[in-house]
Parts: sequence; structure tokens; C-alpha cells
Amino acid sequence: MNDRQDAAAGESDLRDTLPAKRRAELVRLVRARGQVTVTELAALFDISVDTVRRDLDQLAERGLLARTHGGAVAAGDLVTQDTPFIDRLVRQKGAKARIARAAAALIGDGETLLINGGSTTRAAAAEFGLRRNLTIVTNNLALPQILPPDACRDVYVMGGHYRHEAQVTLGEVRFAFAAGINVDTALIGIGGISAERGLSTTSIAEAVMIAEMMKVARRSVVLVDSSKFGHDSFATIGPLARMHVLVTDEAPGAELAAALAESQVDVVVAPG
Repeated sequence: MNDRQDAAAGESDLRDTLPAKRRAELVRLVRARGQVTVTELAALFDISVDTVRRDLDQLAERGLLARTHGGAVAAGDLVTQDTPFIDRLVRQKGAKARIARAAAALIGDGETLLINGGSTTRAAAAEFGLRRNLTIVTNNLALPQILPPDACRDVYVMGGHYRHEAQVTLGEVRFAFAAGINVDTALIGIGGISAERGLSTTSIAEAVMIAEMMKVARRSVVLVDSSKFGHDSFATIGPLARMHVLVTDEAPGAELAAALAESQVDVVVAPG
């Protein structure tokens, strides 16, 4: 009998399990199915959704599964590592090109920008050909090479721990003028976005850096393709309200759209 058959055979016995046994059965069920929701677990075990959430939170703390918006997945299914950068450059390439053009259109001449590492923000920077007198601060070491030379007055590269694969530096936002920096716009790429956890990325160091970038900017513009809607990466950056504008390739679903509206985030859907 395979895992799925074994899980199905045992479902009729789950309603009467004690907490410890219930959680063990829950882990087995998640591993067999790959993904479960809070609602279906509440019905299956005949317990409240609050009890299910507590069970899932405890199991996630022990590393036995991974919490997602509305449920859980097997521990190995949560995104905790960056995909190779070359893969990210070609993945969702058409969508990212549209997002890049729409994001560049939001930038005015003479602005000071903070731009983090990532394939979508890199594509946006390449679209600055019509802009003039920009000042750019970035941790993306590839950015100076692809910026249109006539667009920029000054380009500052942030120091920190160098990640060769992604061509970025990571660490706290540290440069000599950090205390007095004035930034018009932060252009930010992220790893995931959901109504429950907000903005997230794959590493704690990157999450801290992005949060600092957004804090010192008057306006935060997040660039994310629709494949990341409803997905939570390992490290939380902050709530949806931390950003001012979301630029994407498709309109978000009802739940995320409602959360964005409640957080007063302007959504820009890039034209096809």
C-alpha cells in the first residue's frame, strides 16, 4: 500500500485521536498528500480551525512540516533557498519584461533610487533609457553594467557579504551617509507575497536588508510576477502595508486583492 492509500485508509480513525497521536497522524497525512488546508483538517479531525492552526504551528516549529497561507505542506516543499540566478533570469521572462517596463514608467527624472538584487529589478533598471539624472544605490553588483549610461548621475554600490551566485551583497544597510540618506523610491524584488504573511524572501539577511531599504524610502515599489502570489518564502520582510505600489503581470486573486486594498497598496498590472 502506498502513502496515499495508507493515508486514505486511516482517515476514518482520525476523529478520536488524542493530541499527540493526532499531530503524528497530521504529519503523516501532510507527507502523503504533499499539501493540506486548515479547513479540510478541521473537518477530518472534527476539531476547530484554531486547534488545527495551533497544531500546525507547533509541528512547523519542530521542522516536521512547513506552514503556508491557509494550511501546510511537507517540510521540503517550502522555498528556503534561492533558485540559481541564471534560472531566475529566464523563468517568467515575458512577465518580468512587462513588469520591468511598467515599473520604469513610474520613475521620474532626477529621482534617487534604492534597488535590491533580483532578476526583475535588474530588468527594470535596464529600462531607464529615457530617464535622466538618476541617483542609484544598490546591492546588485551587476546593475552598474546594465544601467543606461545617460540615465544616471551617480551610482553607489553597497558593501557587505558577497554572494557570488546572485551577484549581490547582503548585510545591514551600511555606508558612510546612511544616517542622512534621502531616497525617493525603493524598487524591490521579493520571493513571495501572501495575504497572511505579507512580503517574504529566501534569507534572513536579505529580509533585513530589504526592510531597511523600504524604511528609508519615501515610496516602496515591489516588483513581483504572479507565480509568487500566495507563496511564502522563508524570511518575512514585513506586512503588505510596508509597500506603496505593487507592479505585477496579472491581477491578484480575491483574497490577496482584498488584503492589498485594505493595506492601501496601489496595484499596477503591466499591460501585455
